[in-house]
Amino acid sequence: MLCTVRRWLRGLEPRARVYLERGWLSRYHPWMERRALFRFQRQPLARGVAAGMFCGLIPGPLQIPGTLLVCAWLRGNIVAGGAATFYTNPLTTVPLYVLAFYLGALVMPGEQVLPAWGSVAPGGDLSVQALGAWMQALGTPLLVGLPTLGLLLAALGYATVQLLWLAPALQRKRRLARSR
Repeated sequence: MLCTVRRWLRGLEPRARVYLERGWLSRYHPWMERRALFRFQRQPLARGVAAGMFCGLIPGPLQIPGTLLVCAWLRGNIVAGGAATFYTNPLTTVPLYVLAFYLGALVMPGEQVLPAWGSVAPGGDLSVQALGAWMQALGTPLLVGLPTLGLLLAALGYATVQLLWLAPALQRKRRLARSR
């Protein structure tokens, strides 16, 4: 199955190049080519996933633009980067922020206590304003924990792509070693 995914990804590259050579994107094609933004190879894909995992923790509509900038800086694949940001959604944001708070509390000196939801939303109502107030109450541990969590997720994403890409080669090597 991994070989099939790799072949499918490699087949995307020529199609992406055709789209880049048309229209208003054609004048940016040399710059994008130098930056490897649409290369579906192991290193650009791994860098793109790492950028997307890191930038996925950026609030709201700035995730994709942030990922595009980081991919251009790291020479990562922007398709993989953009897709990797979708691990954050309304269902996962609160648990990720709680995890980031605890990571920040681990790094910071002193005891940090997670504020209760009822302290910021007296009626226990779930609203955008209550969520914003709760995130502000998380304070410095959240500000320290978000980049820490982002770096951990980026490292995990990078390593996962590297391992998945190299898995078929490692399996072939083991089979050859067993057959000898």
